[in-house]
Amino acid sequence: MTGVQVHHHVPEVPPFLFNTGGPMSRTRTERIFSSLLTEESRVIRSRSVIQLALDFGPEDPLDVVYRILRTAGIESPEALRGCCEIPGEGLLCRERPLEPIDARTSEPALVLRQALMLGLCTRILFDPARPVLWTHASLTRRVELYAIENFYDA
Repeated sequence: MTGVQVHHHVPEVPPFLFNTGGPMSRTRTERIFSSLLTEESRVIRSRSVIQLALDFGPEDPLDVVYRILRTAGIESPEALRGCCEIPGEGLLCRERPLEPIDARTSEPALVLRQALMLGLCTRILFDPARPVLWTHASLTRRVELYAIENFYDA
């Protein structure tokens, strides 16, 4: 097609402040237009492993997951490790506007697995070796977990 112009929309990226280690006179501004967590055609690829998102309605997230845990006869969040299959390696976390499952009405095993995995996540990393930490913030995160592949392959 001749005479047709294609305009690619580049989403506005919020500014991030990074410490450059030098005085303010040596600072600079860089705009980042790419992400590791996108296209398969890039040299550095990432594979989405799982999406985690729970909805607790008006109830307290901790009350809901501990109630499900007690009903299942499991004594602690750490004891879930023996009941649920989870990835054995660290994964990157990316907060996303995901559609959550209803923790009050969904299959208890699904809710507990997601709660376990959310308890092993920070804002940026899923670490299966860390203690399970259930907080309001950890249980209400909506994250997609990614495995980074082909980092050094050209």
